Amino acid sequence: MNSGKLILVRHGLSVYNDQNRFTGWKNVDLNEQGVAEAEQAVNLLESINFDIAFTSELKRANDTLDIILKGLRQEIPIEKNLALNERDYGDLVGQNKAEAAKKFGDEQVQIWRRSYDIPPPGGESLKDTADRVIPYLNEKILPEVYSGKNIIVSAHGNSIRAIVMALKEFTPEEILKTEIGWCEPWIFEFENKKLINLEIKARPNSKSMSKLPN
Repeated sequence: MNSGKLILVRHGLSVYNDQNRFTGWKNVDLNEQGVAEAEQAVNLLESINFDIAFTSELKRANDTLDIILKGLRQEIPIEKNLALNERDYGDLVGQNKAEAAKKFGDEQVQIWRRSYDIPPPGGESLKDTADRVIPYLNEKILPEVYSGKNIIVSAHGNSIRAIVMALKEFTPEEILKTEIGWCEPWIFEFENKKLINLEIKARPNSKSMSKLPN
């Protein structure tokens, strides 16, 4: 009987997140709060021995993973792939969200942010993001989990949403209502290739952002 776990961790707060800017594929650092959030996640994961890590090619996810693995004192193979990158916000990258709303209109920006299949200019929709994340999940990550390994994925709000959508078989409407908190591990447990449990761990003293649709 093969039993493995897939742990999804969204990176800690970044400089752009703190400034309410669209980040996308821009390489920005974690800020002090983001580093602290990654350090807090260590305590939430100390009971798990990991076999392999997967992450995006973006620094904030890489740094979050490094902080967690260093805190756990675990040295494991790490595979980086742009398939796990955040949703590309195209022409909006770097813009403050309030400034973008003034430029394009509140309603238009909200459509770009919260619709499933309408991309911003030069960027990706959540559907576009899922179209690159889910094949990578199925081809590279899940086979490792199904073989009985414990896998950690350090990625981004929307790339993690895409994974949750696939694993929970959510509709587009349900995934848009799903929130992924900073460094709040989503622990999926599998047995014989079937999902048998999902646990979401909130960081200490955090006002948990993670939530599943009602």
